[in-house]
Amino acid sequence: MPDSLLSFSDLLHSRNSTRGFLDRPLPDGMLAELLSMARRAPSGANLQPGEFISLEGEARARLSSALVEAFRAGKQEPEDYSYFPQPMPQSLRRRQVAAAKELYGALQTGRDDRAGRDRQFERNFNFFNAPVALLVTIDARMGSGCYMDLGMCLYGLMLAAAAHGLGSCAIGALASYPGLIRSTLELGNDNHIVCGMALGYADPDAPENTVRTERLKPEEFFRTLR
Repeated sequence: MPDSLLSFSDLLHSRNSTRGFLDRPLPDGMLAELLSMARRAPSGANLQPGEFISLEGEARARLSSALVEAFRAGKQEPEDYSYFPQPMPQSLRRRQVAAAKELYGALQTGRDDRAGRDRQFERNFNFFNAPVALLVTIDARMGSGCYMDLGMCLYGLMLAAAAHGLGSCAIGALASYPGLIRSTLELGNDNHIVCGMALGYADPDAPENTVRTERLKPEEFFRTLR
């Protein structure tokens, strides 16, 4: 196998959701470089849907504070798009539970430790204290296929980050508070809230960064028709 393919295979297998970061900023210009690389992702009719908003300083603090307050109060909002199937089929629910078991097991947080689990989940809204906090939106007029195109761009960003020695974590929890996010950041109603993303140098000592969730084997999702 060519060295280039070996390197790409290593990159794919090494990428994981990073939830613990070092207090170390990215070099100047690196974020723009990563985003430029991510935009090489394919998109139908070259529409290149989606916007990435970097949250810094007071804007980031204001949003995180509002999200944490809403989460602690148990507030709920209708999402801009359906993230999970409703109801969740048991076959998928088992995967969801297994992933949670891996994460909370690494953190030594028991299944009955509701407070501990809530504290960990709340870290989503602080972008896991990563040096880079991104909000990802999409024009509300875009069709469902554009979410697929944006997803490829997001994965391109995560792979580009990994290639530069960075960790990342897509944060779907932000999609649960679209109205709050728009009002707090004064974004208007013409964009849907897709997700957030934390990005930076992974903390090698953070136990949550050791989690590796299982992936389906080809025979579980691939078939041939003749």
